[in-house]
Amino acid sequence: MNRARYRLVALATLPFLLALAVDLILFAVLRDRLPDRLASQFNGSGGAPSDYTSRTSWVAVATGLSVGLAVVWGAIAATADFAVRGARWAIGAGYAVAGLVGYLLAVMLYVNLDAVDGSEARMPLWHLAVALGVGALAAGVGALLLRLVKLPEVVPSPGPGLVERLDLGESEVAGWARRAPSRTLCGVGLALLAAGGGLTYVYGWGRAAAPLVCGLVTLLCSCAYVTVDRHGLTARPTVLPWPRVRIPLADVDRAVSREVKALAEYGGWGYRVRPGRSGLILRSGEAIVVRRTGGREFAVTVSDSATAAALLNTLAEREAVRR
Repeated sequence: MNRARYRLVALATLPFLLALAVDLILFAVLRDRLPDRLASQFNGSGGAPSDYTSRTSWVAVATGLSVGLAVVWGAIAATADFAVRGARWAIGAGYAVAGLVGYLLAVMLYVNLDAVDGSEARMPLWHLAVALGVGALAAGVGALLLRLVKLPEVVPSPGPGLVERLDLGESEVAGWARRAPSRTLCGVGLALLAAGGGLTYVYGWGRAAAPLVCGLVTLLCSCAYVTVDRHGLTARPTVLPWPRVRIPLADVDRAVSREVKALAEYGGWGYRVRPGRSGLILRSGEAIVVRRTGGREFAVTVSDSATAAALLNTLAEREAVRR
């Protein structure tokens, strides 16, 4: 990795290590005022304790959770094709998670402060609102710090129509396949899982189910597997056979490679539907755009889209001749 990449990895891991340092210093200062049995989980009615842990276990969990999250976000930042937009989203999400988890671990100490036993501790729900506010503030700090880091340059993608057809003999068979990961959705999924993990640790499974399920679904759908072959254009999640979008060769009028803007053209990320077009938009940038025989367009953001478009045009023409 070059120096810019190292700086980016350091920036991604920094908030988790800082939050851990603050929590451990706070624990060391307050240790003598904490009970041997700490309340570690709380229910929603009055914030009464529902589970307990020892002081040693609290240190182990805080350290393992913070270091684990730092490793995950460091790995995201070290990804080779880490784009500028993806960096902003992932760094912001990392700082938000670090702020939220760090606050919840710290407030867990404060609610147990000077209690004879952890059963006396109470954590009202307003602490959760404060934790979300701390996370949002931390995300803003991360976005500001990111401006100080010169990000690795992104190789420009090909423009529309650079390659429109591939020369294939009548007896030749060809296929094309690429994975199309979304740093944005991956960061959002990891952030939701981390938030769910923090809520589980504090409030139990009940209040953490929604972010955990949403995070898992987002993470599973954050990388598409796109193929062009005799079946046409197919796009589905890499680790799941469904949901799947397929455009058969008979429905292909023309395919091109061009740049798309997720927000400006499609209003966001994921499977998007707009008047006259739809698409699997996992990021802004290079995409294969197929004009169907009915006039509608379908786009998939994926690298090497010029080759995919050229092969799809060739296979569609061959299919038309055979019909």
